[in-house]
Amino acid sequence: MHRPARLVLASNNPGKLRELSALLAPLGIEVLAQSALGIGEAEEPHLTFIENALAKARHASSRSGLPALADDSGLCVDALGGAPGIRSARLAGGDASDADNNRRLLELLVHCADRRAHYYCVLVLVRGPDDPQPLIAEGEWAGEILREPRGAGGFGYDPLFWLPESGCTSAELPAARKNELSHRAIAVSALVRRLRGIG
Repeated sequence: MHRPARLVLASNNPGKLRELSALLAPLGIEVLAQSALGIGEAEEPHLTFIENALAKARHASSRSGLPALADDSGLCVDALGGAPGIRSARLAGGDASDADNNRRLLELLVHCADRRAHYYCVLVLVRGPDDPQPLIAEGEWAGEILREPRGAGGFGYDPLFWLPESGCTSAELPAARKNELSHRAIAVSALVRRLRGIG
């Protein structure tokens, strides 16, 4: 396998595009947004992060003719058996806001003493739509769920995601620090290590 010179990001999230472009630029890899190529969002019907990321990557690659990178990520709460998991963005319903989802999570945990949780991210890179051996990298970020939100930064469940070692929530971390510590940062670092080993 050769390291790709260009790949399409199977996401319409401008924050992800900026972050991944910056991290992959030193490897000489140009990252294109799927929306810039007229590619719509893929279906995510699967029950696991990895299957959804793979579906998104294969979809973007088949539509673009380029290698494609996709991620799938979410919050997994121990006391909820790993939920909300792949439904993290839709915990309170299909059109739920971050605030709606945070409120619903607090309702589900109102009587729970065990507040352990982790963010999880999987990245999948396919060289083509039928790639039998995609590159896969994972990241986990452990924390706890507070009983009320704190902080105005980040997104998703960040105002409830307490980091004992940092003494703050993810929403209270400076953005640059979050990008060093987060589940996505860990997964990207693992992917970059894999790509550095490829000529």
